[in-house]
Order: sequence, then C-alpha cells, then structure tokens
Amino acid sequence: MTNAEVVVDEDWEYRRVQLPPGISRVSAAVQLSIQAEFSGWELSNVRLYSDGTRRVWLRRRRSMAAAGLPGLMT
Repeated sequence: MTNAEVVVDEDWEYRRVQLPPGISRVSAAVQLSIQAEFSGWELSNVRLYSDGTRRVWLRRRRSMAAAGLPGLMT
C-alpha cells in the first residue's frame, strides 16, 4: 500500500490508501482485511481506475483518548 493520507474530523478518522496497478482483487482484499483486523479500520469507499490503480478510503471512529480531551489520562 502506498500514499497513505490521514484526515480527521469530529467523529471519524479517514485514511486514503492507494493500491498500485497489478495487485489482484484477492490480494487487495487481504491487505485491507489486515488493516481492518489489527488497526480498527473499516472500508468507506473504493475507486478502481482504468489503469488498475485503486484508491481506497478507510475510516475508524475516533476514541475519546485519541481526541486529546483535557482531563483524560492516556
């Protein structure tokens, strides 16, 4: 996976991942499943381009501790 970009809003954290052309659908699914299982990401959006590149948006809920709220010990 290449070109990871993270965007954060109030409730969700989004990560854009670009999968290069030549990766099979099964291989892409395995890579995304690993991200979901061990990092808590879920699939938000997938775009497949004519050159075979996939742009994937993953998302996960922000935890209160990660939000850096005052008064919480992390």
